[in-house]
Amino acid sequence: MPLPARLSVSSLVTLARDPAELARQVRRPMPRPPARQARRGTAFHQWLEQRYGQQLLIDDNALFGPEDDDTAEGDLAALRSRFEQGEWAERWPQAVEVPFETLVGGRLVRGRIDAVFADAPGGGYDVVDWKTGRPPGSEAERDAVSVQLAAYRLAWAALAGVTVADVRAAFYYVAHDQTVRPADLLDEAGLAALIEQVPTEA
Repeated sequence: MPLPARLSVSSLVTLARDPAELARQVRRPMPRPPARQARRGTAFHQWLEQRYGQQLLIDDNALFGPEDDDTAEGDLAALRSRFEQGEWAERWPQAVEVPFETLVGGRLVRGRIDAVFADAPGGGYDVVDWKTGRPPGSEAERDAVSVQLAAYRLAWAALAGVTVADVRAAFYYVAHDQTVRPADLLDEAGLAALIEQVPTEA
């Protein structure tokens, strides 16, 4: 079945993980209740936006409603503390929460980059996605989620007017104080080839 003209980065990750599942989602989109982990991630991202002096882009209550507030304050406090002691605490981003749309394989891919740093001694940029969950437990899942960084790297290179080679990309798993820089991220041709793998039936 044909893909829509616009795809989110999360759709690309789903495509890499399970093409048939993406086909089902496109055919019959179903709303999903927000998971507790998603709420914790949203709260942590809001705290980082405040830390970096940015205006909040999303009101947590607008997404979940005050009556649904099950984010443990202790959880968030632990994440804040871990971040402040980690390797990214002393670095200051050039940009945060950067929205983008970039053309890949004839389709517009949209997303939002958590943070971009331009302070590495060797030059270039670090595109970072903050993760409040645990790192993937399998190689297949690591490969799937790395598609997110591949898209972010490609998008920032286009926005900054630099080559993809000038952009590094990483996940930072806050609770584990672990930075993961996947090797061999897909380039534009690789992402386009991924999109073309959509099954005709699911």
